[in-house]
Amino acid sequence: MNVVYEKQILDWFLDFHRNPEVSWKEFRTTQTIAGILEELGVTYRTFPDVTGVIAEIGEGDEVIAARAEMDALWQEVDGVWQGNHSCGHDAIISMVLGALLYTKDRTLTKKLRFIFQPAEEKGNGSLAMIERGAIDKVSHLFGVHLRPVEELPLGKVSPSIHHGAAIFLEGKIIGSDAHGARPHQGNNALDVIVGLHQFIKSIYLSPFESYSAKLTKVIAGGESLNIIPGTAEFGIDVRAQKNEVLGSLKDKIEHGLNSLKTLYGVDIEWKWSDFTPGAEVSKEAETIAQDAIVAITGREVLASPVITSGSDDFHFYTIKNPDLKASMIGVGADLLPGLHHPKMTFNTSVLDLGARILAEAMVKA
Repeated sequence: MNVVYEKQILDWFLDFHRNPEVSWKEFRTTQTIAGILEELGVTYRTFPDVTGVIAEIGEGDEVIAARAEMDALWQEVDGVWQGNHSCGHDAIISMVLGALLYTKDRTLTKKLRFIFQPAEEKGNGSLAMIERGAIDKVSHLFGVHLRPVEELPLGKVSPSIHHGAAIFLEGKIIGSDAHGARPHQGNNALDVIVGLHQFIKSIYLSPFESYSAKLTKVIAGGESLNIIPGTAEFGIDVRAQKNEVLGSLKDKIEHGLNSLKTLYGVDIEWKWSDFTPGAEVSKEAETIAQDAIVAITGREVLASPVITSGSDDFHFYTIKNPDLKASMIGVGADLLPGLHHPKMTFNTSVLDLGARILAEAMVKA
């Protein structure tokens, strides 16, 4: 542990935490990271069309990379809608910058690349970085993420996080309004919503698989309670631990929507968005991360791989480059009440720990 580095990492975290920026609008965050890299004398590049930074140290043809996501969520906090780092991306930026601190003066036989990526919460920021060469010549890629208390207790560290796959549907029911006294003259969109809710709860796949589908948005009706609404908007959150199971779930939902159109005599329009693939964890990268955890903290800190229904666009890097050996390190941080909760808090003492483990994993690779 380096006390100066530990304080610096915490100071960076506090600055990012106080200045959250939502997906694709991480302008100050990008500028701040670039300024830090300039002060450290590290080569980096930014992009004219998207936020994000890619920095490099070391020499050689082979590249070992670490990735940090930069965006905050847009959510209501104490009655006010605002950017909020309730997923801990402010911590992740700080840990990856910390890993750079811990490696920049070491003798390196390969290049180390640090990817500061926008729009993870949109599920496609990684694709923008891939298009801009983020994983060109990269053999190993490491991520890091704080885990809630139900997954990892404070002080425990996992060598891998096995995220599930996720995709979202936004749809619109187009029927016809009617007077509340003459329901037979219209097509009640709320009847369709109720039917849709019942349908998605009756989708059955193998009980050996982990999956879920649920309505997360319904907008229908207006101020007049005597008008039966003919139109409604809705959203569905769809998740599965495996990519192929998510595909089956998606097909069943589309079949059900087409059936509901016929049953209720309405039109239903929909589109899928923000697909995030499930984890494809490299056993080799996982082993390297495990060895790094043990080297920095001892075997008593090592935890088993984390399996979670949450998703992360980190896994697009391996989907787009199957030869890439990747693993995301999970850090127990006494994180409460949970990820994406507007009042999420964690123990900041883990920031330096995560930085040192990530640095060790990059050097070992």
